Amino acid sequence: MPARRGRRWAYGAFAWLIFFVVSHVILVFFPGDDPTGDGPWDMRAYVIFNVVLISMSAIGAAVVLATVRPRARHLPRWLLLTPLLSGSMLLVVRGVPGMVENLLMVTGVRRGGFAGAADISTGEFWAGIGINTYFFAGAVLLVGATVSYGCRSAGSAPRTSTDPPR
Repeated sequence: MPARRGRRWAYGAFAWLIFFVVSHVILVFFPGDDPTGDGPWDMRAYVIFNVVLISMSAIGAAVVLATVRPRARHLPRWLLLTPLLSGSMLLVVRGVPGMVENLLMVTGVRRGGFAGAADISTGEFWAGIGINTYFFAGAVLLVGATVSYGCRSAGSAPRTSTDPPR
């Protein structure tokens, strides 16, 4: 894969993560009528949850950007690859089932998705489709950036005494 394509994955994942950060910052300051969804948690738990998501995504954005910046080449490969792999796994776990849920909803097999009511409104239907697609796109972008960085950095990784000769 040419280096140029690797950068596109990274910049796409960076844009996705920044949008995620901005949207959750907005949700913290303008939570709407009932952000807790009548759950057993209170507003403090809602804010803490969003701050954790914002922090993880901001760190992820910095890491993704570091994969294409020359100043970060001196960083150990594991330092960037570990959060990339962790973030990729999280987004795949959220994005792939979401896309399966989209297929169930669109085909009419299960209009409310995995756990939703069968009589959801049109707005709820399309909101679910949009959110699931958004997370699937994030998974695709971050996995692409992770694979690209892994391939690009494999040849430049420092050798250890246990590595076989090249």
